[in-house]
Amino acid sequence: IVPAEKRGKFCVAFDPLDGSSNIDCNVSVGTIFSVYEKKEGSDGTADDLLRSGADCICAGYVAYSSAVELVFTFKDKPVHGFCLDPTIGEFVHTRRHMMFPSNGGKTIYSANEGNSANWDKPIQDAITIFKDDKKPYTARYVGSMVADIHRTILYGGIYLYPADVKSPKGKLRLLYEGIPMAMIIEQAGGIASTGLFNGKIQRVLELVPEQIHDKCPIIMGSKRDVQIVYDQYKASGVAGVPAL
Repeated sequence: IVPAEKRGKFCVAFDPLDGSSNIDCNVSVGTIFSVYEKKEGSDGTADDLLRSGADCICAGYVAYSSAVELVFTFKDKPVHGFCLDPTIGEFVHTRRHMMFPSNGGKTIYSANEGNSANWDKPIQDAITIFKDDKKPYTARYVGSMVADIHRTILYGGIYLYPADVKSPKGKLRLLYEGIPMAMIIEQAGGIASTGLFNGKIQRVLELVPEQIHDKCPIIMGSKRDVQIVYDQYKASGVAGVPAL
């Protein structure tokens, strides 16, 4: 128990080892976190965290690979990256004001296509467009969200882990995967959407977790590529598709 005079005013939710199933084969893994300020009068409970992304004040991730990179942002501020220099034991500011490439960047899509038979038709149609034989996108899927999102921000493209028949709420955790990554993506100039979820298309940052491990579907990437997904929803008759 922390003495009252030493208690901080922030609560942190984090995925300590994103992509942990990849550890034994030495594939990139990471850590993802979101930070909230405690509600007035609170001693620090789960209720301080069960809030929408609009209340998140800081979000970030660490990628453990050929280098250790820390990427984070504060609410409504730029995204910055830092690389660990082991010779001095410090993180060095190496990526200033990280932004998606202005033209959408490289044509890359990232999704676990093993689930494709259970996706809704607009998602299947979007993937078919990405795989068009005249000018196909490149497929890149690591299976560690940190690695896939980090590449998507730097190179461009789109990352999808949509809802499906077996997992109607998606597979990724809203509080410590969806919300922090959505905050970073949006503040880097990208789009962070749920796709069609609970009858409508929403921003991930608008969702409110009902419990710590609540899940959400994810469609994150450049405006160019998320627009392709949205166009398929419009073509299928979905109402209220947001304009990008």
